[in-house]
Amino acid sequence: MDKLAALSTFAQAAELRSFTAAGRAIGVSSSAVGKTIMRMEERLGVRLFNRSTRSITLTAEGEALFRRCRRIFAEVEAAELELAQSQGMPRGKLKISLPLVGTLLTPALANFSRAYPEIELDLDFSDRLVDIIEEGFDVVLRTGTATDSQLKTRILGNFSFVIVGSPGYFAEHAIPETPEDLLRHACLRHRWSSSGKLESWRLQRDDTFVDIELPATVVTNTIEPLISLAEGGAGLTCVPIFAVRRQLAAGTLRPVLDQYLKDVSAFRMLWPAGLKETPKQRAFVDFMTKHLFSDLKGA
Repeated sequence: MDKLAALSTFAQAAELRSFTAAGRAIGVSSSAVGKTIMRMEERLGVRLFNRSTRSITLTAEGEALFRRCRRIFAEVEAAELELAQSQGMPRGKLKISLPLVGTLLTPALANFSRAYPEIELDLDFSDRLVDIIEEGFDVVLRTGTATDSQLKTRILGNFSFVIVGSPGYFAEHAIPETPEDLLRHACLRHRWSSSGKLESWRLQRDDTFVDIELPATVVTNTIEPLISLAEGGAGLTCVPIFAVRRQLAAGTLRPVLDQYLKDVSAFRMLWPAGLKETPKQRAFVDFMTKHLFSDLKGA
């Protein structure tokens, strides 16, 4: 138990990169944290932290131990939650990474929170390629393919794309009839934060992708502004169809070139494969599998 307490102190210091902050979190002095770390280093025969007058950083050995600690405490939490589940609903903090279109997923997230009030959602909106295990995420939602064998994955559903513009824009500009017509239009483009590259509009003719360099009249790193700009008549944008379902139904946006947009992408969830799923993970995965796309249709 003493070793487990020492590991917990080490993990707090490693997470917070501060003996003072770690001490405050666990209710002891910074000097007590420092002494615990020193005793661990002496017992293990390695240095765990590089110390300076202003900061501490993990050594390579410290990084390796920190990774192990995360797995150990995840297992402890899983065991506690399994016992707690027999007495009630899943509970605890659930750390989730979502794409920057994640605000469009808020109906499903809100419904999940109502269904599981004992689960605290810690939501990180980003298109960067997160390290699920190293950064301590319980679940990640992403579009596209999955290639990491360390992760479990479940496809929530497939979606298509649509190119849209406002009635006001089309009152002033000819409706494009071929992909090449887009070269004469204002194109509102999405840039991936993770790579800095513009997202392509995957237009196809006879099952072959059309290779044209579209204008980039406006570029943003999330799609919500593109939708608002398109509604305001600033140009055309290409977005997932679920993101503009309400606008299409209301007529504030109109689709074009549907016959050239045959590509689909998958919405999927990913979570660490090496650890047993916690009740809160299972609850989230099962709930989103059942409800995400039905809630998107109602968004």
